[in-house]
Amino acid sequence: MLQIENLVFNAWGRQFFNRASANLPNPSKVSLVGRNGVGKSTLFKLIKGELQPDSGDIVIPRAARVATVDQEHPATPISLIDTILAADTERAALMAELETADPERMGDIWMRLIEIDADSAPSRAAEILNGLGFSTADLDRPMAEFSGGWRMRVALAAALFAEPDLLLLDEPTNYLDLEGALWLEARLARYPHSALIISHDRELLNNSVDFTLHVTEGKLELYTGGYDDFERQRAEKIRLQSATRAKQEAERAHLQSFVDRFKASAAKAAQAQSRVKRLAKLAPIETTIEASVSPFLLPSPARPLAPPLIRLENVEVGYADDPAILRDLNLRLDVDDRIGLLGVNGAGKSTFAKMIAGALEVRSGDVSRSPRIEVGWFHQHQIEALDPEQTPLDIMREARPVDSDQSHRSRLAQFGIHFEKQGTKVEALSGGERARLLLNMVAMAAPHLLILDEPTNHLDIDSRRALLDALNNYEGAVILITHDRSLMELVADRLWLAADNQIVPFDGDMDDYAKFVIERAKGGTSAPSQKAAKEKRSKNKKNKNK
Repeated sequence: MLQIENLVFNAWGRQFFNRASANLPNPSKVSLVGRNGVGKSTLFKLIKGELQPDSGDIVIPRAARVATVDQEHPATPISLIDTILAADTERAALMAELETADPERMGDIWMRLIEIDADSAPSRAAEILNGLGFSTADLDRPMAEFSGGWRMRVALAAALFAEPDLLLLDEPTNYLDLEGALWLEARLARYPHSALIISHDRELLNNSVDFTLHVTEGKLELYTGGYDDFERQRAEKIRLQSATRAKQEAERAHLQSFVDRFKASAAKAAQAQSRVKRLAKLAPIETTIEASVSPFLLPSPARPLAPPLIRLENVEVGYADDPAILRDLNLRLDVDDRIGLLGVNGAGKSTFAKMIAGALEVRSGDVSRSPRIEVGWFHQHQIEALDPEQTPLDIMREARPVDSDQSHRSRLAQFGIHFEKQGTKVEALSGGERARLLLNMVAMAAPHLLILDEPTNHLDIDSRRALLDALNNYEGAVILITHDRSLMELVADRLWLAADNQIVPFDGDMDDYAKFVIERAKGGTSAPSQKAAKEKRSKNKKNKNK
């Protein structure tokens, strides 16, 4: 489906690809991985023809349909369901032709509509939309009524519904909640054609792809399997490469020693010359340099507090005079709790985080807090609210005005913001650099409770692993909201579910929740409910006991 041959591309003062080649099997799902900035999105633009290579070829069959999800769908007066149906251009054209076709042509049109299963199109479109979080009531709403984030989901739904021969997805889970990411993971695993996916979601890359295409040092290397398979194969390749290099260096030293000893000896001249030739033929083995990732600094609180940290009794919370977002909250948070907060977008997770952080007053009920509690709260709006003209050094000076500049610079370097970036304006920093800066600053005061609302949106896989390591070493309490299933599974000890204007403990693990989300989408339910989840878990337990 896709052949890349000796690709060379240079731009913006740097080299992205240097005689890179890859041949992707057809059909297959392939993840495109590599550190931030190596050229993954640039490769997508080259494939789409938005950029032209300096040399080399990118070959796609002439008749192949290629689709991407680059931007949100326009805010049109057309209904949601009709927008998705229009993405299948052949079906839409045939349906339009039926209106004016001659009688002798209509038979051919109906035959083709049957071949492409046109009758099932509305139900297939509705299933995709439900999987991405839209309710049945949303189907007839005009596109203009949806926000930009939801129109991004529409663009993804349209691409999945059209089923192009090659689907290009660049970070498709970034604008999805955990439920949408779980559904997409299952959907991509059974996608019938080829897909090339850029993602930092480890679970999606482990469960949905057949191959992994690694971008490194201007080259493309294809590995079999998902991300964990890639890491194992990559580590083994580096190990063998290092062993071979060490063996070659030993041979080189031995040959050079012989040449140095006998190059002036007439009796050994021929042997010395043969060893010189052998030395010349020993092509150097390239050493793969794995760039290090700076750790996150999440200092643990100096003194533990008496439990509970926070207790909620019959709490109701909302905004202004609008209806309550959450009600009847009866929860307890202890000093070492690791809570994973589940629920679709709009269920009240961020509202709950804001209330626990003390940034939103409750309407009624009792909130008991430990009097000395320190809370660190990270949320995505902080990144958006950064002054683009400030530098990391400016931000650190504001946060700790009594410290010296040397102390500020040292602390920023520990955060992974090195000297050359410390005076760079925020607008010139990558999303990952901004997220890294804010995550470290939120935890700088060693809080007793960390509230992390989508902390991984701008982090690559290696940075996510560094955050996981830091969280597992942190000795305070954590409330985690994330669409990264791997992080949720490895950090959270308990799960709470936001649904039906409530938050209650979820009696199950992430596998139970994933099954529930997929079946909910098949059934066309608009959102997970406490009752449905409880019934589903009860049914699963009965089946296990049979």
